[in-house]
Amino acid sequence: MTTVDTPKVWTTLLTNTKYLSGLLALDFSLKSVGSRYPLVVLYTDSLEPEGHEALKLRNIPTKRIEYLLPSVHKDYGNDVRFYDCWSKMQPFSLVEYERVVQLDSDMIVRKNMDELMDLALDIEGDRAFAASHACVCNPLQKAHYPKDWTSSNCAYTSQSSTPKEALKTGASSTFGLGICNGGLQVVQPSQKLYDQIVKALNSPVATGNYDFADQSLLSDTFRGRWVPLSYVYNALKTMRSCHKEIWNDDEVKNVHYILSPKPWDNRESEDFTHKWWWECNDARVAKEKEAGISDGW
Repeated sequence: MTTVDTPKVWTTLLTNTKYLSGLLALDFSLKSVGSRYPLVVLYTDSLEPEGHEALKLRNIPTKRIEYLLPSVHKDYGNDVRFYDCWSKMQPFSLVEYERVVQLDSDMIVRKNMDELMDLALDIEGDRAFAASHACVCNPLQKAHYPKDWTSSNCAYTSQSSTPKEALKTGASSTFGLGICNGGLQVVQPSQKLYDQIVKALNSPVATGNYDFADQSLLSDTFRGRWVPLSYVYNALKTMRSCHKEIWNDDEVKNVHYILSPKPWDNRESEDFTHKWWWECNDARVAKEKEAGISDGW
């Protein structure tokens, strides 16, 4: 573990090196927009030695966490990425910090969003944590997704006629399916909240119905008690097409490269937002080479 001398931090989960390139771009992007807070990598025992070496070489703070899983196995054969996602709720347990903003490693920050570190929360009331809505339009028409994942149930569809408002706030947390996206979570660590999460993890009746792991659990356990953020803090790349009425390239603060392929998998992707990732990553690699770091990541 590398200690950081600040009560507020960004965190991201790393269980293996598949997302390491994404994580390094994320860290670089946070520094590039002038964030005053460090990114702490929450790693599990499954992280390979070369992953540890790459983080150490770049002086990126790390902290070991336990790998979270439900007490009864939940099959995610159609989306194996969800096995890791339960562990993204560990920030709720990090009571050594006043504020943790958990980010997915397949994100890049395009504008400073340090204001999230001071967002008012109330763990006893209806502001237990903050997040942006999940987009439930299922634009890729994945057959194994729930049948109620339709545009008519999507919180972002409800904002189509108010694009300026969508830049400031999200729809009600109970609108439609009332599901948050777990990619960005603004958390005031609390043993009480974490105990509620663990209790849900140990309830097979509950977890058996959680098709989307962490975000399903959080949305169910804290239904109506989370703060809906604007999509600009967790701009799912698919929204640029399926919610073009509210999407604004110039206002996006944080891009989330959900689904496959990831930007680092294919430089020739025609996805417009992938160009942003490569611009960021190319700048990172160039700056690291100037500092004598050239390890292939």
